[in-house]
Amino acid sequence: MSVNKVIPTEITLHKQKRVLEICFDDGAHFELPCEYLRVHSPSAEVRGHGVGQETLQTGKEQVNINEIQPVGRYAVKLCFDDGHDSGIYSWETLYDLGSHYDDYWQSYLNKLQQAGFGRHEAEQQI
Repeated sequence: MSVNKVIPTEITLHKQKRVLEICFDDGAHFELPCEYLRVHSPSAEVRGHGVGQETLQTGKEQVNINEIQPVGRYAVKLCFDDGHDSGIYSWETLYDLGSHYDDYWQSYLNKLQQAGFGRHEAEQQI
C-alpha cells in the first residue's frame, strides 16, 4: 500500500503514558510519545517557512496532548498542554513519523546535544 493512501483505523491517546497509539489500514502500528510528536510538529512555529528556519524545541519532556481534533478526512490537529496547537498532522505525516521514529528521534537528540541542551534539563530546574 502506498504511504500516500494510508488511513488510520484507530487513534488512541494514552494520557498517563503520554503516548499516541496509531493503527493504520496496512497493518502498521505505532506508539508515538507526545514529546516526539511535539518536537516534530509540522507547524511553521517548529519547522519554519523554509529549509534552515527550523526552531529546536527544548524542555518538552513532560508535554502531553489535551485534545485531538479531526481535520477533514486527511489529518488531525493535536492540541498540546503547553499551548501548542497549530500543527496539522496528516495521515502521511503520522505514518512517516512512526516509520522513521528511531532515525528522527536520534537526530533530535543529536541536535539537542549540539545546542548544549539535555533532555531532562526542564525536570532538573523544577
